[in-house]
Amino acid sequence: VTAKAALEVLVMEGLIQHYGLFVVMLMILAGALPSGFSQTTRRFQFNVEWKNVTRLCSTKPLLTVNGEYPGPTIAVHEGDHVEIKVTNHIADNTTIHWHGIRQLRTGWADGPAYITQCPIRGGKYYTYKFTVQHQRGTLWWHAHYAWQRASVYGAFIIHPRMPFPFSAPIQDEFPIIFGEWWNGDVDEVEKEMVKYGGGPNISDAYTINGLPGPFYPCSKKDTFIKTVEHGKTYLLRIINAALNDELFFAVANHTLTVVEIDAVYTKPFTATAIMVAPGQTINVLLTANQVPDSSGTFLMAAWPYLTSVFPFDNSTTAGFLRYKNTVTENIKHPQKMLSTFEPNKYNLPKMEDTKFVTKFSDKLRSLASPQYPCTVPKTIDKRVVTVVSLNLQDCPANKTCKGYEDKRFFASMNNQSFVRPSLSILESHYNKLRNNEYSTDFPEKPLKPFDYTGVDPVSENMNTQFGTKILEVPFGTNLEIVLQGTSFLNVENHPIHVHGHNFFIVGRGFGNFNVAKDPAKYNLIDPPERNTVAVPTGGWAAIRFKADNPGVWFIHCHLEEHTSWGLASGLIVQNGPRASQCVLPPPKDLPSC
Repeated sequence: VTAKAALEVLVMEGLIQHYGLFVVMLMILAGALPSGFSQTTRRFQFNVEWKNVTRLCSTKPLLTVNGEYPGPTIAVHEGDHVEIKVTNHIADNTTIHWHGIRQLRTGWADGPAYITQCPIRGGKYYTYKFTVQHQRGTLWWHAHYAWQRASVYGAFIIHPRMPFPFSAPIQDEFPIIFGEWWNGDVDEVEKEMVKYGGGPNISDAYTINGLPGPFYPCSKKDTFIKTVEHGKTYLLRIINAALNDELFFAVANHTLTVVEIDAVYTKPFTATAIMVAPGQTINVLLTANQVPDSSGTFLMAAWPYLTSVFPFDNSTTAGFLRYKNTVTENIKHPQKMLSTFEPNKYNLPKMEDTKFVTKFSDKLRSLASPQYPCTVPKTIDKRVVTVVSLNLQDCPANKTCKGYEDKRFFASMNNQSFVRPSLSILESHYNKLRNNEYSTDFPEKPLKPFDYTGVDPVSENMNTQFGTKILEVPFGTNLEIVLQGTSFLNVENHPIHVHGHNFFIVGRGFGNFNVAKDPAKYNLIDPPERNTVAVPTGGWAAIRFKADNPGVWFIHCHLEEHTSWGLASGLIVQNGPRASQCVLPPPKDLPSC
């Protein structure tokens, strides 16, 4: 048996396991999967480099990939092998994370610095190699070192081998990538925050595809405009790449049909607006079925979903849908540039509208069809309850601290504030190094239970412990993690991202999780499948998944300030008994620390 034939057998076995034999045979008959299966390798070149970029009347050197902001779109097909050579042309270290890609057995290509690899040093390169297996839809990629993802990010599109499971004919598709813009140096914002323990300086603007839009200074020309045809349907691939803000998004006078979240099909439903947390993606269908006014345009806009008392960027990014064959079609920038913004007029919920977010989240359901089954574990081997918290640390002697009451802000999971080691955890784990870089004694429940969401926000002792404690489970463990928010400093929505696995959000609620009552209310039929969960403000979320991807996987809040404060941990999934259930050997060009 040749190596190629063996690979084809393994791939086919995986497809049968995922789709079922009948569906795979239909795929072969339909030509979606050749009977003589051959894998396509798609190669990309990423150059991490500085480029002068002007926004909001301000020009500054901006960290980019290939001089593009946002970065280039990676477009592949389900089943493709992908190779992306990343060359670092700057003095600082860097890494790239392919957000939501499962990285089955290829954790070396996942990207988070000091978790699965040491950073790529200045003047060096590293080729990320992985296969896109059993995934299709919209994901994204971003830098995973310090706060570099403020500008180093882009879309990662996986075209399906099978037709979409919805019937609407799609005229066109396009990404809507939300970001944040700072007039100053983002690296200095992070350094100031880490040095003094205060909150970071807020961004100066939100952006759509790198463009702020008409409500910011000097930005009428920097406005995203998409031309559409009346009666046609469009697929919007929406990505929240913002550093520190959940966002609402809506299109004036239009209805959005949600069909996918985090590259997983959902039961379709309509909404006037959506909420998307940092790290999450949502695909929606939009039909251009409205009659525009004399401007020929409709406003599309995003602004923050507010759950925190901390300072935030209280502004709105906007673009336009421009209807084709109107008198304004050839005008470069629409004249409908409003000096004031009325959110209700444009379908946007109020910033504090947690009720809308709850109803929207309740509608998200897995497709759970024969072709796309919902594989949520009905039973579990282990339940981990972790308290997701902000913390307030006493200021060390002879130091200046700029947090609340002249203390330092930190964040934690089960009162463990994560510290990155000096060598990547995956290397230590793979090579069986016992070097005190990490330990596998992460507490599986709160050490001292208390009224998590009812405690006084500022009067309690909120000092945390520091270390690199992570969780370790055997291959194939059916794992449940309950993410419990607190009211320390303030209640807040936390988008928690799990690397290396998709999970099912089987339950959510406000207040404190009740292990005796809440599991009985879980949705084990068609819960939403995601890679990033927005833990409700002042509440909890329970996620389940089968830990069937061997390696080391980062778990962290996707609000970058919280990750910097230590709101993170990790998961080791041990190798399974078969060779196909073990981490592959590290690549030869893996960067060294």
